Amino acid sequence: MSRFEINELGRDSWRVLRILGEFVEGFDVLPDFLPAVTIYGSARTPEGHPYYEMSRKLGRALAERGFTVLTGGGPGAMEAANRGAFELKKPSIGLNIELPREQAANKYLTLGLKFRYFFARKVMLVKYSSAFFLLPGGFGTLDEMYETLTLIQTHKIKPFPVVLMGKKFWSGMVDWLKDTVLAEGMIGPDDLRLFHVTDDLDEAVALVVAHQRMLDGSSPP
Repeated sequence: MSRFEINELGRDSWRVLRILGEFVEGFDVLPDFLPAVTIYGSARTPEGHPYYEMSRKLGRALAERGFTVLTGGGPGAMEAANRGAFELKKPSIGLNIELPREQAANKYLTLGLKFRYFFARKVMLVKYSSAFFLLPGGFGTLDEMYETLTLIQTHKIKPFPVVLMGKKFWSGMVDWLKDTVLAEGMIGPDDLRLFHVTDDLDEAVALVVAHQRMLDGSSPP
């Protein structure tokens, strides 16, 4: 084995410790903030945009009902959701990812954790959530949505509400899933019931409250 190969192996070994550290920090901190709901959406959504305001109202509504608001910690729709909870002085947590651009932590966090690895961050966002809300977003939002639906579909995690906010934005994708993916037998009819699409904030929050009551026998404090 060459010196270069030994050095590369050593770097991978130390990387395992960094990954472990990210898991340990999340496992140590996040259980104190349950029940929590994760809200995803584009980092590029500007303040004042209808999607920004939708996310802000959603964060506020969930915080009013006793849920910790959990996001990726960045700007845009994530900032808006954190802001809604923060303005009520309720727990507002961001799990920020180190990226070359876009992903500076927003200023509406009561607690922020920093992650270098997407997969470690994903585990935390899924493991400690009672539900997922997805505001309009790009590749990152789609990645989180499809990975979570896959985990539910394959029974790797217990089912929970996955709510897509914004019918106009999501309608093309939903039509494609029905008309192409389902039609060609790549998914089953039940898979289309793993998520819910709505513009109605009250309806969306009610889904999560009902699910939480089912989990613990009462509404969140």
